[in-house]
Amino acid sequence: MKNCILFLGFKRIFSASFLLLSTAIFAQTSTTSQPASQSDFWQHVHFGGGLGLNIGSGFTDVTVAPSAIYNLNSYVSLGVGVQGSYARVRNNYESYIYGGSLIGLFNPVDQIQISAELEQLRVNRSYTSSSLKDNFWNTALFLGAGYRTENVTIGVRYNVLYNKNDFVYSDAFMPFIRIYF
Repeated sequence: MKNCILFLGFKRIFSASFLLLSTAIFAQTSTTSQPASQSDFWQHVHFGGGLGLNIGSGFTDVTVAPSAIYNLNSYVSLGVGVQGSYARVRNNYESYIYGGSLIGLFNPVDQIQISAELEQLRVNRSYTSSSLKDNFWNTALFLGAGYRTENVTIGVRYNVLYNKNDFVYSDAFMPFIRIYF
């Protein structure tokens, strides 16, 4: 009888210990696997974009264009960007341009980057001298290529939808420097 009571006591202690130990192991496993999957996503996300400031005698042009890309693998990245700009020529012209873009990057080899960017911009401009106001949407599809070293790419892109009457871009060809962190 004494052995039976000892055996039941040992069985309860063993069961309680096993239960506590397995709960502790499961808790450690689930907490370490959860942040790993979240941090894995953010390890593939890179942020970049552009800032522009041009100030002269009676002229101001300010541009902010942040973007983010997600590396699907070592060859392909997809992303989004937003853009806003303000330009003013004193006593003549003022414009606000804002919009967004979808970005696709392809790296066939480490040093070469091929890009496609679909951009949709809203243009609001006014001419002070004639009280003329012009508001329109401008769509651009840039296809580009550049030389890449680590997180910096220098190249040129071409707007296949370029229209010289929209006055958003002065030329269909545009050089670029792309940096993502």
